[in-house]
Amino acid sequence: MKITYLDMDINFTLDGVTFSAPNIIFERLTRTFPSHSHGKGCYEIHYVPFGYGRLIANDVSYDITPNTLYVTGPHVEHAQFPKPHDPMYEYCVYLKMVKASQKISSPLMNTFISTHFWFGKDNHGIHALMKQMFKELECKYTGYQKQVELMLAQLLIYLVRNYDYEKRARDHLAPGNLMDSNSIIIEEYFLNEYASLSLDTLADKLKLSPRQTQRLIWKYYGKSFQQKKVEARMSMASLLLKEKDRSIAYISDTLGYSSPEHFSAAFRKYYKMSPSEYRKLAFNQQES
Repeated sequence: MKITYLDMDINFTLDGVTFSAPNIIFERLTRTFPSHSHGKGCYEIHYVPFGYGRLIANDVSYDITPNTLYVTGPHVEHAQFPKPHDPMYEYCVYLKMVKASQKISSPLMNTFISTHFWFGKDNHGIHALMKQMFKELECKYTGYQKQVELMLAQLLIYLVRNYDYEKRARDHLAPGNLMDSNSIIIEEYFLNEYASLSLDTLADKLKLSPRQTQRLIWKYYGKSFQQKKVEARMSMASLLLKEKDRSIAYISDTLGYSSPEHFSAAFRKYYKMSPSEYRKLAFNQQES
C-alpha cells in the first residue's frame, strides 16, 4: 500500500518563513531504507500510526512503535528498518525552506528550524490531521490546496508543541512534581504499549512495587490496572476496526491477544457486540 503526492506546487508561509511541500506520502513500509540525509533547509516529518520498526539516526538506534513521531532535518543521517512480522505504516511529509527573513524573530519558527532531529510520541492529534490532509488531497474539494497549506502550517505548530511537551515532562521529574511525573508515565504507558501491558513493567517504570502501583492507578482513575489495560486495548481496537484493510487476526495480534477468539470474546464483553458487528456499524455510520 502506497499513496503518494509528488512534485506538488504547495507553498505556505508561517511567521515569515516560506516552505514548499513537494512530497507527501503514506505507505506500508516493507523494505529497508538505507542511511541517507537531507540538504540545507530540508525537513522530513515522519508519523507512524501503526506497526513497528527501528530507526538509526546519527548512529543511535530508536524503537518505532504505534504513535511514533520523528523529524529528520538537514544533514541528519538516518535509516529505517520495518519489523517483518508487523511493518510500520508511515506518513511522511517533506518540507523545504524556500525563503526566510534575515533574522527570524518567531519562537515557533526558531524552535522548528533549529531542531534538526526529534524523536518521541505525538500528544497533539497528528494522526487525525494527517488523515484529513490525505482526504483533501484525494477528493480535491473546492479550495483543497489552500486547506492543505493551512494543515501543513498546523502540522508545524503541533510539532513544536510536542517538543515543548517533552521538555515539560522532563521538568515534571523534579521531586516537587513527583505526582505529575507519575501521571505522565502512566498515561504514556497505557497509550503507547497497549500490546504488552504488564503491572510489573509499569511498576519498574514508576520505581514502585506492584501493590503501590495498583493503589496509585486506583487513586488517579478509580479503576484497577486490569480495567485500564482492557480499556486501552479496546480503545485501540475500535480505531483499528474502522480501517478496512485490518483483519480480525491482525488486530488481535497487534493488541497482544493470544488468538482472534480470545480478542473477540474480550471485545464482545466490553462493547456488547462482536468485532464484525462493530465494524459493520461503523462503516454504515460513515456512509450515511
